[in-house]
Amino acid sequence: MASGQIAITVLMGIFLVAVTALLTRMENWRSYAPASSGASGLTGEETSYGHSEKPGGIARWLTTVDHKDIGILYGAYALVAFAVGGIMVILMRTELLWAGEDIMSASMYNSLLTSHGITMLFLFGTPIIAAFGNYFVPLLIGADDMAFPRINAIAFWLLPPGALLIWGGFFIPGIEAAQTSWTMYTPLSAEQPMIGADLMILGLHLTGVSATMGAINFIATIFTERDEEVTWANLDIFSWTMLTQSGLILFAFPLLGSALVMLLLDRNVGTTFFATEGGGAILWQHLFWFFGHPEVYILVLPPMGLISYIIPRFSGRKLFGFKFVVYSTLAIGVLSFGVWAHHMFSTGIDPRLQVSFMAVSLAIAIPSAVKTFNWITTMWNGKVRLTTPMLFSIGFVANFIIGGVTGVFLATIPVDYLLHDTYYVVGHFHYVIMGAIAFAVFAGIYYWFPIYTGKMYQKALGKWHFWLTMIGTNLTFFGMLILGYLGMPRRYATYNLVSVGPIDLFTILHQSATVGAFILLAGQLIFVWNVVSSWLYGQRLTDGDPWDLKDDGLYSREFRWHDRRMDDDLVLADGGESGDESDEQ
Repeated sequence: MASGQIAITVLMGIFLVAVTALLTRMENWRSYAPASSGASGLTGEETSYGHSEKPGGIARWLTTVDHKDIGILYGAYALVAFAVGGIMVILMRTELLWAGEDIMSASMYNSLLTSHGITMLFLFGTPIIAAFGNYFVPLLIGADDMAFPRINAIAFWLLPPGALLIWGGFFIPGIEAAQTSWTMYTPLSAEQPMIGADLMILGLHLTGVSATMGAINFIATIFTERDEEVTWANLDIFSWTMLTQSGLILFAFPLLGSALVMLLLDRNVGTTFFATEGGGAILWQHLFWFFGHPEVYILVLPPMGLISYIIPRFSGRKLFGFKFVVYSTLAIGVLSFGVWAHHMFSTGIDPRLQVSFMAVSLAIAIPSAVKTFNWITTMWNGKVRLTTPMLFSIGFVANFIIGGVTGVFLATIPVDYLLHDTYYVVGHFHYVIMGAIAFAVFAGIYYWFPIYTGKMYQKALGKWHFWLTMIGTNLTFFGMLILGYLGMPRRYATYNLVSVGPIDLFTILHQSATVGAFILLAGQLIFVWNVVSSWLYGQRLTDGDPWDLKDDGLYSREFRWHDRRMDDDLVLADGGESGDESDEQ
């Protein structure tokens, strides 16, 4: 074991020396900064694509501080994490096809359960939102770049080592992966001996630092880098949600970082922050959920912004009640810090406190309902076009309603006593995470695909992706809601010894959920094929308005920027002869 650790240390040292030598040999890499003018010498929002001094090849991606490049890096990273987390859950669902242990041990199942949750929340959810924010917020507000481009790059490059640490227990010989579940409840997480848990905690800490740095950057950018024409009154709804999310991150993630440091000290130094004779195991739940429930809104607010931005484009009208959507976003941001203890009703906390948290948990459903009302009203009597982005947006609304209503039940104390730690909680949570957040992500990817590729995806494959994802999501997670009503406890690798509920019905529902998971897998394979093949081999667009937004007066800043970029590219391709440009268009 000692020799293996020495070998790993030596290899890491050699790797770091090699990276340092490579970077020092790159010409002018230290002085790289966003250009102040584009190919056409334009200023303001037109300039953010003018990074003419970018190095080529891999050096470009290792040293870039261009917000668009970093947005693509965030997106690629998040989609890889999404694939890894999806493979993990497919293995878990395959294990649950039958009641006994079949394809893996209980310890491996628990390791996959832990890493799946952390991967989807911290390695996919937060970074994919940062991908959209990095690429499009500067374009939407008329900024040249993010306020702190180098900090923006550092925030991204903290994520790959974070992922390697979180997954390290699966790949490093002699080190067992963490089996604490993603909530890391003490005393289990404090006493579990495997080093993989320490690696996971360190990886989580890196992702938290990354998110905090990114949040500071978004706040500074939106406050200080807006074009003169962009006021608080006409700031787009996606930027509003990114701003609110960044504020939540500033208050929530540092607390998680502090709690993780305390947990590391308990595990390795012998402190007693979460021991019975110290702060107590319940202290961890308070600290974790004070972060953990705002984290749900950190993940869902920008997707709400995406949906609020996309639905009007394919309804032929402006967003109904724009101000109320903004106010409801701010209300969710404030109320989200007052609901954390509804995860702890069964711990025996004071009933008077339980009632207050129940009241706030029910109250926070109101601004979410306001948004849902506004989305539906925007579509009502509109010129609805069922493009792939619009289908995913409508799917978001439908799934979010189910996820929200089931959450209201869990916020009610007597019902929560019955359903706590059952599959009902898993179904509710995944209706929000997969059924809503992932749907909004796909809507955003398809909507802005022409901008970051200059091409159009295959529309038929996009619709196949939607229908398979919609069917798979509801087949998988609605079955889990029924399992929870029947009393099936969650986090069980096998259920042949479960003493509540009919085992035959449990088996049928688990099998239907697994079939739904494989339908989801088929949909995501189509998505990957569609994106990669369209990006590489699709025909380049010559129209800067691929969605015909000008017809309804909804042609927005990012597409105007895209149109100008296409014009400049055509001019450069023609050797600067603008006379040929109109012929090609």
